[in-house]
Amino acid sequence: MTPTKVITVLSILTSALAFAQEPVTEEQLEEVIVTSSRIELPFSKNSRSINIITSEVIKASAATNVADLLQQVAGVDIRRRGSAGMQADLYIRGGSFDQTLLLIDGIKVDDAQTGHHTMNMALPIEVIERIEIISGPAARVFGQNAFTGAVNIVTKKHTEDIVTLDTSAGSFHTLNAAVTAGVNLEDSNHIVHVSRNTSEGYRHNTDYDNQNYFVKSTFNKNKLPITLLTAFSERNYGANGFYSTPSATEQYEETQTSLVGVSTKIKSNDWIIKPQLYWRRNQDMYLYDRNNPTGYRNLHITNKVGAQVNASYTSNLGITGFGVDAAQVYLASNNLGDRDRLMTTLFLEHRFKFLNERLDVTPGVAVTYYSDFKWHAFPGMDVGYELSNHFKLYGNVGYTYRIPTYTDLYYSDPTTLGNTNLNPEEAIAEELGIKFNKNNFSASIAFFNRDSRDLIDYVKDNEEDLWEATNIAEVNTKGIDVYANYNFEIGEYTQGLNASYTYIDDEIQQTNTNFSKYSINSLNHHFITRFTSQFINNLSQSVIYKYAERTSGESYSVVDASINYTFSAFDFSVIASNIFNTEYTETNLVPMPKGNILFGLKYTFK
Repeated sequence: MTPTKVITVLSILTSALAFAQEPVTEEQLEEVIVTSSRIELPFSKNSRSINIITSEVIKASAATNVADLLQQVAGVDIRRRGSAGMQADLYIRGGSFDQTLLLIDGIKVDDAQTGHHTMNMALPIEVIERIEIISGPAARVFGQNAFTGAVNIVTKKHTEDIVTLDTSAGSFHTLNAAVTAGVNLEDSNHIVHVSRNTSEGYRHNTDYDNQNYFVKSTFNKNKLPITLLTAFSERNYGANGFYSTPSATEQYEETQTSLVGVSTKIKSNDWIIKPQLYWRRNQDMYLYDRNNPTGYRNLHITNKVGAQVNASYTSNLGITGFGVDAAQVYLASNNLGDRDRLMTTLFLEHRFKFLNERLDVTPGVAVTYYSDFKWHAFPGMDVGYELSNHFKLYGNVGYTYRIPTYTDLYYSDPTTLGNTNLNPEEAIAEELGIKFNKNNFSASIAFFNRDSRDLIDYVKDNEEDLWEATNIAEVNTKGIDVYANYNFEIGEYTQGLNASYTYIDDEIQQTNTNFSKYSINSLNHHFITRFTSQFINNLSQSVIYKYAERTSGESYSVVDASINYTFSAFDFSVIASNIFNTEYTETNLVPMPKGNILFGLKYTFK
């Protein structure tokens, strides 16, 4: 994408402001309360770059899983290996998969073994209320792993008495089946989901079998509610060329990931207190050759047990947010050895309001102790100024940090070697932006900069050497995010047009190596647009266009589309992906599927 094209994209997004005249009756984005921090604020009051994927957007997204859904937000780089999000890595603003944190209802589900397992816990979209995407350094809010951003999946809280049966079938002998049930009793509420997704694969050894189980129950809901969340996902899949080299065509992997969380929310006068207990377990079994199970095999089991209490207090001086998070990690691995780590983080921030409450200033700090990396602090500050009821100028600065994974430290295979002498990665990041929100139109633009040092890469000096984990580079990353959303009426039906664009420029300041395994390959240009329309009763459709150009120069365009027809209790859908048969890869030279189609039928009992 040339500079002329960049200017054209920005012009299209900003000129849409001129059309924002017609009011709509839908719930407005500013009414969504962002819950991914200790100080809960309406979307429009935050002084950070936050995007919300609402339940309405999820329904119109033509996506069947969280990985595909997140791909529809510019600046979020989902690098998939294969279809249906079976194995995918999560990147934000050019950071690595180890530098982006995933949360579920505020529970951090990071994996100490490797960030490759982050998306193993991505829930079925049927149980998701919304997704909050925080771009930029979030270590002050969440601690370790939120180096370049975080994604918080918010599950559904309440439901009516309902049972939904969902089946679909399509290309590559794909078969999906799901049951989702909601029970609303006098003093409790329950959501249950069971699903299984299978496919023979779109090429040799890309078959998969995925099972998901989810239960969320809220007890004593009319007094002091106690919520129990349990989730389990099992993924078995052929991994043709997923890791190692593309010539490794017979690789195979099985993962089992579970989460159990207990939480409550106490409101008393000016206090909000939210305690949580949680346990996350991940098991990963990898075979270099699925036809030779006694050959090269890795088995890793990671357990993380934790407790956190987040609280906020509102006074005449503003809102004070504070909390503590303590977690113990255990790893048992035939490759990485038996490891354990204690992590404790203290959080403190305060939101001041000045100039008739138009100016907000929120300084804060997170202080973390690691049993193997000792003490570290993450200070930062958010500042926002309401220029009018619809415009807000904001900026933030923060120090961010990531300790090495156990894979970085201890992994060993015939071509790769970990390094126990690694230092943590560090960065200072700044951001300046402006938001607009009025009736049926919202838009934002943000400029960001990040100066990173001691980034971890696998490098070697000579071609015959082993790849070794090394603190290799100082990198300056700068860029721009632009988002716009416009709803308008045609007849009695609401149409939706959404567009987003991210530009990233990475400059390596220092490197002393001849060969790099994970050289920086950010999405230099990333443009997404989605048009959701309805012209006749019960029939709606969506078209999604995605353009990506990486630092390496590789570029591609992909178009997806969907049609939904509702009749009585039935919902028919057709989802077409990559309808123009684009040939492209997202990571490790793994070719993505060409055009494919999925037919769905859903029946709802009430």
